Amino acid sequence: MNTKLNVLFVDSTHQSLPQKLESSGFNVDYKPEIQPGEIIKIVPDYNGIIIRSKIKIDKAIIDRALNLKFIGRVGAGLENIDVEYAQSKGIQCFNSPEGNRDAVGEQALGMLLTLFNNIIKADFEVRNGKWIREGNRGLEIKGKTVGIIGYGNMGSAFAQRLKGFEANVIAYDKYKFNYSNECVQEKTLEDLFRETDILSLHVPLTKETKFMIDDVFINNFQKDIYLINTARGKVLKTDDLVKNMKSGKVLGCALDVLEYEQTSFENLHSDEKLPDAFQYLIQCNKAVLTPHIAGWTHESNVKLSEFLADKIIKAFTS
Repeated sequence: MNTKLNVLFVDSTHQSLPQKLESSGFNVDYKPEIQPGEIIKIVPDYNGIIIRSKIKIDKAIIDRALNLKFIGRVGAGLENIDVEYAQSKGIQCFNSPEGNRDAVGEQALGMLLTLFNNIIKADFEVRNGKWIREGNRGLEIKGKTVGIIGYGNMGSAFAQRLKGFEANVIAYDKYKFNYSNECVQEKTLEDLFRETDILSLHVPLTKETKFMIDDVFINNFQKDIYLINTARGKVLKTDDLVKNMKSGKVLGCALDVLEYEQTSFENLHSDEKLPDAFQYLIQCNKAVLTPHIAGWTHESNVKLSEFLADKIIKAFTS
């Protein structure tokens, strides 16, 4: 890299990311509190921009970013970047799913164990002086068929963690092939519909996957199922999930993400009353809910930044 590249940080990250870039010869401006209106004014001065989830890099920003060579997202998904348009302008887009794959795999497993063993309900009862054993009799993962949709970093991490539980782990990925190993068997979607007891979602949010899991999709499963979503909230139609929980088709769910999240994932939409489906879930002891924290560990905070830094440095230094 003969000329130093100027990089703008528009969101907070672990300090290892700006430090590694600076050590490799990049000029870094760390401005996590910057507002979108200011970004569009100053972005022509930069060759790279680093985001998390607060800012959407759309055509308006890209058209102003006349010198931009790359966009880096500290995280797995790229849904807040107009990737196709950026690439048409010669701008490279980087993310770092390797950084939180382990955390997501552990969270999915933990949520499944919590659901199967009534841990939240039982904990609440004991704290309130109730000692109910038969009413909290649980289920074992061993012998169940876990169907994974999306076998990238997150799906494969979950499969690896299920290995010791002696479950039958199968997976479908529209864009990936020949990945069967000791942890998983590659299957068709029709196989998943026929065999799955526990469905776990690990797909990115795209036009193709938005509300993919709806009433029709759920009722293609031959068995009644448990459902885990640690991917993106809008992959799953919550109204249809609740409809099928009420009918018994979905026996329970573990949701780390909800379709009602703000784009930044920092809050639920609070400017309107949350819908009846959400009200049902928060009252239901067959639902385990967490606030988009799969992948949100102290370790992943570091790894997300370091993996991203390494990719950028590799691409722009020689």
